[in-house]
Amino acid sequence: MKQSGSRTSIVEIILAVLLPPLAVFLHDGIGTSFWISLILTLLFWIPGVIYALLVVTDTI
Repeated sequence: MKQSGSRTSIVEIILAVLLPPLAVFLHDGIGTSFWISLILTLLFWIPGVIYALLVVTDTI
């Protein structure tokens, strides 16, 4: 994990499951990861959730 001092909150994880693009936006802002999350969520919900969880937990 990254040691940048940012902690993943429970709210971000819940949002990553319910509204993946919103969770990615709150974690990283509008950028490439937000647009990828939005496209994945619009195409298929499950890949959007998986990608958002990876971004929010700083795995990616």
